[in-house]
Parts: sequence; structure tokens; C-alpha cells
Amino acid sequence: MKKGVYAGSFDPPTNGHLWMIEQGSKLFDLLVVAIGVNPDKEYTFPLVTRVEMLRKITKQYRNISVDTFENQFLVNYAKSVEACYILRGIRSEGDYEYERVMRYINSDLDSNILTVFLIPPREIAEISSSFVKSLVGPGGWEKTIKKYVPRSVYEKFLKQFKNRS
Repeated sequence: MKKGVYAGSFDPPTNGHLWMIEQGSKLFDLLVVAIGVNPDKEYTFPLVTRVEMLRKITKQYRNISVDTFENQFLVNYAKSVEACYILRGIRSEGDYEYERVMRYINSDLDSNILTVFLIPPREIAEISSSFVKSLVGPGGWEKTIKKYVPRSVYEKFLKQFKNRS
């Protein structure tokens, strides 16, 4: 069985994340979408909400599971769930440099786990959770972010930031 892990903070999940998950569902027999928890980072959405959002937007995929991990290297988490692949997206030159270094570090930690890189289509290449969150506030933000996140995530945004209009 080809098992992969696609990890991130998913704060919030975006259409870019969803594209990666769709592709991962085609590449692997099982793809674990893993929310990494960094205790030094402040999140917009609590972990339970991020898990809920990911489960909702991935429910149509029979070979996707959602999980969380904390205080361990991604490669070690992948090994703990018996995955042989780590799926990563590259949107920019900066992503490439970071992911290249992480690929080599992961290989130093466990050379049996391979990193697979995907480059998203141009129309979603610039979408990130940070970018989407930065759009909240100015008049009309609701209409603007709607095109960057799945519908159920958009609804969570409206609830979370209803007083920012």
C-alpha cells in the first residue's frame, strides 16, 4: 500500500490545500492529512475546528484520513503512521528553497521516506492560509476570500470574523 502524509497547519484550509489533497488522493492508496501543532504559534482557528473543516472538505475521498501531531518531526510522524511518502507543495522560489532543505533533513532522519513535490496550477499558486487571513477586514473582504477557500471553510470565516465588516 502506498501511504503518504500531507501536513500543515491548515489555519484555514484553502483551495490550494484542497488541490494538493485531491492530487494526493490520486497518487496514494491512503493519504493522511496531518495537522501539525506548533506550541509556539498562535492559530486563528482552534485545532478541533481545523480538524472539522478538513474532515468536511475531504469527506468525498475514501482514501483520505485526517489526523494531528505535535512535538515531533514530520518524518518521524510519517514513520509512526507507516507512511513511506511525504507530500509537499511548492508555490514559489522561496517554497522550493525551504522544501529542498527539509527534504534533505528528512532524508538524514529516515532515508526510507521519500518526499514528493507538486506544483499547483497558476490560478491557485499564490494562495496560502496567511494570505487569506490577511484579506479579512477591509470592506468587501467576505466576497474576496470566498474564491480562495472551500465553501464550508468560508462559512467558518464568516462566523469567526462577523464583526470585522
